[in-house]
Amino acid sequence: MSSETGSTGETSGGGAPAGDEPAQYDEGFGTEIGVGPHPLPWPEDERYDPELLAGGDRRNVGDQYRYWSREAIVADLDLRRHDFHVAVENWGHDFNIGSVVRTANAFLAKEVHIVGRRRWNRRGAMVTDRYQHVRHHPDTASLTAWAAAEGLPIVGIDNLPGAVPLERTVLPRRCVLLFGQEGPGLTEEARGCAEMVCSIAQFGSTRSINAGAAAAIAMHAWVARYAVIPG
Repeated sequence: MSSETGSTGETSGGGAPAGDEPAQYDEGFGTEIGVGPHPLPWPEDERYDPELLAGGDRRNVGDQYRYWSREAIVADLDLRRHDFHVAVENWGHDFNIGSVVRTANAFLAKEVHIVGRRRWNRRGAMVTDRYQHVRHHPDTASLTAWAAAEGLPIVGIDNLPGAVPLERTVLPRRCVLLFGQEGPGLTEEARGCAEMVCSIAQFGSTRSINAGAAAAIAMHAWVARYAVIPG
């Protein structure tokens, strides 16, 4: 769930108001997912949402969260969030941010930080921003000051001269993974605030990969090293 705008600089994402989004994930997509109304008797647990129990739960959530209220899901996720943050520069309304938020939710990032423009296209998030804390910073200096106060090193991800291969690097357990926007990559200021910059190995003809894909690779590198893998 995105945080509301306040004195802390947090933002709800800056996209269309929540009321303009589908109440259920499959509304407008044509394919019904999830589960229908819960059979009686209903479970007696405050985590369950009576409206979802009565009408069914078509949201894009795991089966363990079926019929839970949004607040209950966020509270449960908050007990288990990982120690990495994700930050992305948004100087040109980067359409990849929604994808980054969706992946951050999947890998249970602590927070997503939007640096630059407050507004971003939430369509790619597929409603997962409702369950992911999102914070806004007006500029790179603001992000840097926040990370310093939290004792979090900033790790830039970009294929730049002098960058160290991500595949051969041990990411800090507590850190902020910082990504530039599609095309120009990290700004000079962002590069300067990063304690190190990691590159992603590529073997084809293109000079770069999609920013959303790069973010997913970097997050998974953190998960592969530090997360407890079920089963």
